[in-house]
Amino acid sequence: MNTKVTEFLNGLKGKKVAFVGMGVANMPCAKWLASKGVEVYACDKRDKEYIGQKDCEELEGLGVHFSLGENYLSVLPEMDMVFRSHGILPFQNEWIGECIARGQKVTTEMEVFFSLCPAEIIAVTGSNGKTTTTTLISEMLKAEGRKVYLGGNIGKALMPELESISENDIAVVELSSFQLLTMGNMVNKPDIAVVTNIEKTHLDHHVNLDEYVDAKRNILIYQSADSRTVLNADCDYSIGGSVYHDMRFDVRGNLYQFSIKHPVENGAYMSENGDIYYCENGEKTLVMNKSSIRIPGMHNVENYCTAISAVWGKVKPETIKNIAETFGGVEHRIEFVREYKGVRYYNDSIATSPSRVISGLKAFEQKIIMLCGGSDKGNDMSEMVPLILEKVKLLVLNGATAEKIYNAVISNENYKNSGLEIVKTDTMESALNIAKEKAQSGDIVSLCPACPAFDQFKTFEYRGRKFKELVNGFGE
Repeated sequence: MNTKVTEFLNGLKGKKVAFVGMGVANMPCAKWLASKGVEVYACDKRDKEYIGQKDCEELEGLGVHFSLGENYLSVLPEMDMVFRSHGILPFQNEWIGECIARGQKVTTEMEVFFSLCPAEIIAVTGSNGKTTTTTLISEMLKAEGRKVYLGGNIGKALMPELESISENDIAVVELSSFQLLTMGNMVNKPDIAVVTNIEKTHLDHHVNLDEYVDAKRNILIYQSADSRTVLNADCDYSIGGSVYHDMRFDVRGNLYQFSIKHPVENGAYMSENGDIYYCENGEKTLVMNKSSIRIPGMHNVENYCTAISAVWGKVKPETIKNIAETFGGVEHRIEFVREYKGVRYYNDSIATSPSRVISGLKAFEQKIIMLCGGSDKGNDMSEMVPLILEKVKLLVLNGATAEKIYNAVISNENYKNSGLEIVKTDTMESALNIAKEKAQSGDIVSLCPACPAFDQFKTFEYRGRKFKELVNGFGE
């Protein structure tokens, strides 16, 4: 354990530390601090059954105090330090300002990790492609024999790893806008920053689009002069409006770009015939053809170009190609589940926005049966309608947004002549049963929700796993 981590833990002895929101990040961090003798309080509006009985029993065994239910914030005035869940945004929760006014430290797991991590950090953010790109970077580095700590928004807390991570290791971190929002002054971190793309999304959580874009910019504006920044040459990074210039002007170190449309001066790109090259200082290296990539979809070609631009110099070209030929994809991202009676079923539960649906539909070369719908995060559903009319034969809508999506589809001028059949139902399980009954041998059924899962499930992961459980439970 490095000196900074030891000093951090010693500084918490005799102090009271609260974790507000017992999710995938705060839960393991609360356990870690409690195991080090810190007095920890677990605060959540939900009950133990919802949080997870097994986790709560483990916390109790470590001496953690609970503050649950409607008055879960009542213990905060007693605290010395408060960890907020990344999804609890400062400007929308008055209690955060109240804690700061009392002189209490309010922070997050990821802020602490960045301040104490001794290893090189590669950080990835963006509106789409974050998880696959982060995973590819990790897989490429591990294949070269590097010890990699993978975490962040990808579903793993990294703060508990601080006692084992060394300066010779590499941390590969996926960061959401929620995590980045308050991560100012990251002290020359990350060493490599990747912004896959920027589009209008999460407007149900951020105050406005400008706040969302500013949060993303935090990943690169604190880098050092010798750092690497990877940006998308095909993306308009000035989406925040006229007062926000292109992110390329925010780069503090060395700019690398990627493209699937045209060559770039420094970075990876795809040529017209599908060859993927890496170019730097006028030297061009052929890495592979897009046909080498096992996971489907042009968006995954883009993800590979992104990852290559980030790891070049650390990973050999032949290693990259081997990963492309063997890597089967990330769970919930156009994940092949099963073939049943000649019908192939795919889980694309991560497709929580219209743009993700568009990417998913482009991955298939035939018309499909699509399961769509969930909770509403304020997205404009009309942007995906033209491709739905082109690539979908049966659209089964469910959940809170079923009517919203239905109206967006039928209001399109090309709907009447498209031949698209639409069925509305209440739940994802019911939608799957309808798809199963109507599907014929040779069809593809894909869960492409276009929405978050909160109307029926805790997260998109729970939705995807339930979908897979149901599909794998089909009787022969």
